[in-house]
Amino acid sequence: MASGRPHRPAFVLHDHRRPRPHFDLRLEEGGVLRSWAVPRGLPTDSRDDHLAIEVNDHDLAHLTYTDPSKLIADTGWWEEHDRNDRRILFTLHGYGADRRYALIRTERDWLLHLIKDQG
Repeated sequence: MASGRPHRPAFVLHDHRRPRPHFDLRLEEGGVLRSWAVPRGLPTDSRDDHLAIEVNDHDLAHLTYTDPSKLIADTGWWEEHDRNDRRILFTLHGYGADRRYALIRTERDWLLHLIKDQG
C-alpha cells in the first residue's frame, strides 16, 4: 500500500578507511547511488571547497553497507534544488542539521561546496 508521500531519494556518507582514509558521498538517483570519493569529507565552511572525484555508481544495497574499513558517517534523504550540466544544488537531510551543498563540475573532477546561505 502506498504511503501517500512522495519518494525521498536517499543518501549515505561512508567513512572509508581503505586504501587511504576518505569519504564516499552517495546520492540515490535513477535506481542507483551516484558516487563521489571526497578525500577531506564534507566541507564545514563555505570558503573551503573540497575535491569530489566521481566514481562508479553503486547499487542501493550500499545505503546500509558497512565492513571493518567502511562505516556510515551520515545517512538520510537528499533534496535537489537546481541542476545543470556543471552544477547540482542540493540539501542533505541527515543525522544533524540540514546542510545545503553544490557539486560543481570542473574540467577533471568535481568540487563540493557548502552554500553560504543555508536558508
